[in-house]
Amino acid sequence: MCTRYSQDSLTLKKIEEILRSDLSDEIKSVASKVAENRPPSKEEIVYLLGLKDSEERQVLFDLASCVRHDNVGDTIFIKGIIEFSNYCKRDCLYCGIRASSKVQRYRMSPYEIVSTAIEAADYGVDTIILQSGEDPFYTAEMVVDLIKEIREKTHRSVSLSIGERTSEELKAFKDAGASKYLLKEETVNRKIFEKVHGSDYDERISTIKTLVSLNYIAGGGNIIGLPGQTLEDIADDLIFMRENGIKMAGIGPFIPTKDTPLENYPAGSADITLNAYACTRISIPRIQMPSTTALGTIDKNLQYKGFEAGCNVIMVNLTPDLYRKNYRIYDNKRKVEFYETVKDLLDMKKKLTSLIRI
Repeated sequence: MCTRYSQDSLTLKKIEEILRSDLSDEIKSVASKVAENRPPSKEEIVYLLGLKDSEERQVLFDLASCVRHDNVGDTIFIKGIIEFSNYCKRDCLYCGIRASSKVQRYRMSPYEIVSTAIEAADYGVDTIILQSGEDPFYTAEMVVDLIKEIREKTHRSVSLSIGERTSEELKAFKDAGASKYLLKEETVNRKIFEKVHGSDYDERISTIKTLVSLNYIAGGGNIIGLPGQTLEDIADDLIFMRENGIKMAGIGPFIPTKDTPLENYPAGSADITLNAYACTRISIPRIQMPSTTALGTIDKNLQYKGFEAGCNVIMVNLTPDLYRKNYRIYDNKRKVEFYETVKDLLDMKKKLTSLIRI
């Protein structure tokens, strides 16, 4: 980490408060490392991930918020997602649009995608996120044309979340103007990954590293609560992101979905997810980190609580209603609407990007 805190920074003030307190040696050790620009150890992350409702857990959130304040500020960035296709060649056990799912399929036309992007820019979002299943129908040339046209007509950043692509395709997307690419590792535990996702573990990790090497603002992330997952596994996920130059982290709880092999498996822990946000912020101070829709699906207020644990991004859904109901990656997915979200955040006295207007 290259962060250097001034003597009057909120982070150092919080650290001094922690070191004078009667809190545990573990939390004091973590605070000392933050002051020294060193990340917490795996054992310390595991300890923090396991914190229950307590004074110490609140201190963890407060420290993460101070680190966010001093590194990326308190502004919340509102990004707009366009889910342009729910076709997917993968058959992940947890996903409602897996290849074998009976969901009604759709593909948006390039015209529809660009028109929706223009609408998103008019709302005031600062980034257009093009998201889909892994759908080979959209060739590299089609994606390149979409990126160029959206950049030309909206003057907004374009982010992609379209799964694994070749290094040549990823370079073409970057050259066309895409600045961000989200490809979650889901879990770096190979055994769990291969059980729930498939046999492409090495390809997934290699693609993430390629994104970093191409100077994307590369996004990773994991699912909290996968079958067989431990706190140690989650700690490994966070360490992987830190050690591999990940600059965005999409972390959310597992949500069971009807008609998938994991439909009767319990949802992931919201508490551990919030703890993971705080640990990630402390470990990677300048990371861009959304409070995810999956967390909001458990409870809308939990998604907003993510901003108390170090998050600084929220993603609003701008997929046309005609299609949105069929982008069912998990059940009861929260509809994060633009105007409702902006109103809620302003009511909470949150700072929003200057582009936002209502």
